Amino acid sequence: MTDHRPIPLFPVSVVGSWPRPRWLLDAMRRRSADLPALRDRATLLAIEQQEAAGVDVVSDGEQRRDNFYSFLAEKLDGVTLMTMADLLDHVEDKAAFEGLLQTLDVPAFAIKNPTLTGKLRRRSPLSVDEARFLRAHSSRPTKVALPGPYLLSRSMWVKALSAAAYPTREPLCDDLVAILRQELLELRELGVEIVQFDEPVLTELVFAGKAATRTFMCAALAAAADPAAELRLAVELINRVVDGISGVRTAVHVCRGNWSRNEDVLLAGDYAPLLPHLARMQVDQFVLEYATPRAGSEALLTQLPASAEVGFGAVNPRTEPDEQPAAVADRVGALAARLGAHRIWLNPDCGFGTFADRPVATAEVAMAKCRILADAATRLRRDAAGRASS
Repeated sequence: MTDHRPIPLFPVSVVGSWPRPRWLLDAMRRRSADLPALRDRATLLAIEQQEAAGVDVVSDGEQRRDNFYSFLAEKLDGVTLMTMADLLDHVEDKAAFEGLLQTLDVPAFAIKNPTLTGKLRRRSPLSVDEARFLRAHSSRPTKVALPGPYLLSRSMWVKALSAAAYPTREPLCDDLVAILRQELLELRELGVEIVQFDEPVLTELVFAGKAATRTFMCAALAAAADPAAELRLAVELINRVVDGISGVRTAVHVCRGNWSRNEDVLLAGDYAPLLPHLARMQVDQFVLEYATPRAGSEALLTQLPASAEVGFGAVNPRTEPDEQPAAVADRVGALAARLGAHRIWLNPDCGFGTFADRPVATAEVAMAKCRILADAATRLRRDAAGRASS
């Protein structure tokens, strides 16, 4: 196993995605013959921009992905990439799904979903090759984000298309756990410092409820389910993925939606209903959004296990870079006084480019936001050093 690179106190990281250059988006639309080389070039640019902005733990910016989970169609047999327009005739509640598309103001052809149409088989690693490229081109600690097992069990299984291979979700969950465990083990051997599993749909379970309007299209493909049972399943699945695996940090990211700059149309509510379930997840870190006022108070974080780190969302990726580093440092410092400085990472609330064609920020804004975090981290480290020497 490759040795880990040192991580400083109050490390600055990103959630995963970074805005793609326009020339890469153009090449992706054209399916250009030189797309692999352009993706390499875009990844190098994303690394360079993160490092210039003071990011301590870098990602590849997900420059090779169309969105945070659709890329699986290129890696797994039994998965077909389908637009929401393709899926419209197959969802269980067509009227509700059409209403969701209208509410979100998203063209039905704009978002692509990896849909289960056969038996799952890992054709190639999901992210290992990308992580190897990242580590070869940066000397800093590295982070890889993967879609979580619960998210995939909800988004991939569309009864009308998937039932022939998987009559129910249970055997699908078994295969997803096996695939993600294998990926995690290979990333550990490569030396990746932290692997994050994205589970954004969890907030919808507690904030929207069984009968409420949904805000995550990837979760709207299946019939509404009992929230309590689904939350138990989410805990079980992530624990099965990480069970017995040490030597690599594992994290779960939970947000309230990142497809619009309009905060009023995104989910709102604090983490209180989720905390009992997060506390049962056997991961090392929880990456949570707190820059948006929709997330409520960070005082609730004292309810997490004392061993858990917090990837604290201290800047909002969907707004202009107007956060003040001193104010960020004061807020994080107060949290560190309650939780312990060693438990706090600084990051944006969510990715800067979750969907390639619909980024919530430009690269310039993303860099400015990360510089704010880096400035705040410098202040926090200085204060911590001063206390240690006094």
